[in-house]
Amino acid sequence: MSKDDSQISISDYLLTRLHQVGVTQIFGVPGDFNLVWLDYVTASPLRWVGCANELNAAYATDGYARVKQGLGVLCTTFGVGELSAVNGIAGAFSERVPVLQIVGVPSTGLQTKKALLHHTLGDGRFDAYINCYKQFTIAQANLTKPNIRTGGSDVGDEIDRVIRSALIHCRPTYLTLPTDLVDTMIPSESLKTPLTLESIQKGLAEPKVSEKVQTSIIKQITGMYEKAKKPIILVDACCIRYGVQKLTQELIEKTGMTYFTSPMGKTAIDEQHPQFGGIYVGDITIDSVKEAVESSDFTLYVGSLKSDFNTGSFSWHIEPENTVELHSDMTVVQYAQYPDASFQSLLPKLIPAMERVTREKGNSQQVAIPPNAGLSKSQASKDTEAMMSQDEFWPLWEDFLKSGDVVVTETGTANFGILDVRFPSKTTLVSQILYGSIGWATGTTLGASAAAKEAGRRTILFTGDGSIQLTVQEVSTMLRQGLTPIIVVLNNDGYVIERKIHGENAAYNDIASWRWQEMLHFFGAKEGSTASYAVNNRRELEELFANVDFAKADKLQLVEVMLDRQDAPRGLRAQATMTEKANAEVD
Repeated sequence: MSKDDSQISISDYLLTRLHQVGVTQIFGVPGDFNLVWLDYVTASPLRWVGCANELNAAYATDGYARVKQGLGVLCTTFGVGELSAVNGIAGAFSERVPVLQIVGVPSTGLQTKKALLHHTLGDGRFDAYINCYKQFTIAQANLTKPNIRTGGSDVGDEIDRVIRSALIHCRPTYLTLPTDLVDTMIPSESLKTPLTLESIQKGLAEPKVSEKVQTSIIKQITGMYEKAKKPIILVDACCIRYGVQKLTQELIEKTGMTYFTSPMGKTAIDEQHPQFGGIYVGDITIDSVKEAVESSDFTLYVGSLKSDFNTGSFSWHIEPENTVELHSDMTVVQYAQYPDASFQSLLPKLIPAMERVTREKGNSQQVAIPPNAGLSKSQASKDTEAMMSQDEFWPLWEDFLKSGDVVVTETGTANFGILDVRFPSKTTLVSQILYGSIGWATGTTLGASAAAKEAGRRTILFTGDGSIQLTVQEVSTMLRQGLTPIIVVLNNDGYVIERKIHGENAAYNDIASWRWQEMLHFFGAKEGSTASYAVNNRRELEELFANVDFAKADKLQLVEVMLDRQDAPRGLRAQATMTEKANAEVD
């Protein structure tokens, strides 16, 4: 801030806005075009987390945003840095995660001259990278010299716009910060009106359709509900992303309806809630859950994302004429669509309306709660010294997980195995089921555990020995940042998900075998500051669970679990068969 309080540097303006919306940490990699900006960051209340590479930093930002349920911020340098991060940003776009990418770029003067600079394509184009990012971000702001006629207020407006857009649409946004504008002063007047998550959410709750339209929608929904004998609620990913879990839980409790989730909606609502029925994945679903969902004559679907792995390769059997879908940007009642009728604005009015109907009709006609949807521990082998099967391994974690845990799972084995684990209350699952970028989970664990540490929560990562090799460098950053996740490496000697889809014994699904017990030492762990464990059978896993020091999770710990190279969880085996069949289909 300058001596004249009416003026503020662009950098301080940006940092103030980020702080206002709840950002506490910024992830990224330094480069010559963002170094001066990083001086401002390190002098601010926000924590700088320097990563091993930009792709991992993008993954970390994604994980941080998911656990915080707010904005994640990534900082890269021009060209080489931002292009390294683009896959992580594409994943955040696909999965509806609010991320702001700040890119340090050459000065406005050098851009105007089309100077032949390093990190360029050598052809004078300085807009090539932002044009690339237009495919993966919901909004972009290419900052230029402040307009003197507007007092420079346009720069502040642009900063506010990209931050708001990320949080409103739950998608990544993009902002360039030229080197000559880092110190440039602009008006501070608009900072007197704070930009907060609460103010943005309040704006989202304001109806964008007329009261008559809302009344008509609610009348149609309650009419369907009133006639239903087996009504259910199905909760999906966008319930989490757009922050309507509390409203959805209120609806569940006021109506008494049994609720189910998709894989991407897992942990949106407490899985220990007495009305929780299980996870529905089409034909992959546990039989009792499948029967309960597919026998329903009224499904209220909150925040759907109907991707292949989220629906069991589109094998959901839910009839549209019995379905209402509530989204962030529309409502669908049977076959009719109502644009701009969002669940943020509709749920507060729908809840009391459906509660009235519930009182009138009573709760006698409800879908029965299926038995525990998880795999039974009784499937465990009697031989505790033998190598565990995947079906035996996953249910055992129900005894170790505790309320408040953050669980991160990798694409493949872990994403499917975790579906059969019923979580304790207030547990958060972080997974990338739609985009499915192998290696994502390790980078994401950096950001997820950074956010979890602020809240005093444990973080547990489940990843394969193949997947972790893509992004393992970020374990060194976790150590440097003093983070203490439990990293569970499933050592099954290769890419099991690929083997199950195609090429069970093909060499392209093999990987190099690493000495996992030496990994933490290699990454610079100080003596006694970490721990590594090798688990060969159920007895050793149960002994580890009984280890009080292990459960404290007060230091970074590696757990290497030996599993058969051809074994896979129940859900993955079924999905792989369906995926291979779909890949072979011709038009």
